[in-house]
Parts: sequence; C-alpha cells; structure tokens
Amino acid sequence: MADTKPALVLHLASGGEPLLFALPEEGLAELASRLPLWLEHGSTESVQTKEEFRISVNFAQVAVAYIDDLQRKGKVFGLR
Repeated sequence: MADTKPALVLHLASGGEPLLFALPEEGLAELASRLPLWLEHGSTESVQTKEEFRISVNFAQVAVAYIDDLQRKGKVFGLR
C-alpha cells in the first residue's frame, strides 16, 4: 500500500488559493471529528503540523476545512 501524506486543507471565506498544512499520522481521526464543530462554532483552535509546529486557525474565517491525502494521483475533489 502506498504511503499517505495527510494534510489539513483550508479554504478561506475571503477566497484565494487553499492553505495546506502537512499533518502527522497520529491524531488524524480525532482532528477529523473535531473539524465540523470548529467550523460550526467559528472557534480559534490550535493544530499540530507534521513539522511539529502549532498553528492557530480562526475557523470563523474558514469556509471549508477537510483532511486530504496529498499522495493521491487525482486531485479532483470528491472523486476516488
């Protein structure tokens, strides 16, 4: 099986290119379960990146957030 490269993808409400942050494998399920709540409440949350940085994200400014595998060959959203 191919290695995965999980990333947090943020599309800002103001538009522009999405922001991509590489994520560590551990904790992905928990992060994925919390994203909808953070978006719904517009909270500011801290996320650990693969490079061991902590970033703070103001989800009130985020239109769409999801975890994607950057290793996938096709990059069309919603297709496998």
